[in-house]
Amino acid sequence: MKRLLGHRRWRVVAPVSSAAALAAAALVLPGSANAAAGCRVDYTISSQWQGGFGANVSVTNLGDPVSSWTLTWSFGAGQQVTQAWNATVTQSGSNVTAHSASYNGSLATGANTSFGFNGSWNGGNPLPTDFALNGVACTGGVSGGDTPTPTPTPTGGTCSLPSTYRWTST
Repeated sequence: MKRLLGHRRWRVVAPVSSAAALAAAALVLPGSANAAAGCRVDYTISSQWQGGFGANVSVTNLGDPVSSWTLTWSFGAGQQVTQAWNATVTQSGSNVTAHSASYNGSLATGANTSFGFNGSWNGGNPLPTDFALNGVACTGGVSGGDTPTPTPTPTGGTCSLPSTYRWTST
């Protein structure tokens, strides 16, 4: 008899536990959906000369506010960052990492910041093909999956017009 009552109690407790778990999940899911991350990057070649170039990078946070940021991208033709301002920029092979400075790390939702750098190139200076803010791909939106469309860039000589690469949603 005791065994049967214990079994009944378990059956009553299990649905309550399941209901509590579902209610807890329902409370958590809307918060997670609102926490979608996103960013937009405007990469502009401000000047270019044989073997070198200057670039400006503007980063717009479309996700949750951040207190510091790290932007990463890759160069496709052996370009090298030689000097930077308004960010600490390091490079390992083709991979570039820019860390916020103490005065521009805080980015509210919709806020932007910018930094610049000089670089060198040999044989060509194609625009980067990917950017990520704090590890999240910059797609120009918060849902992801958009493919950026680059503005063509010259590969040699002097560039008289700026070339801009904007990662935006389509």
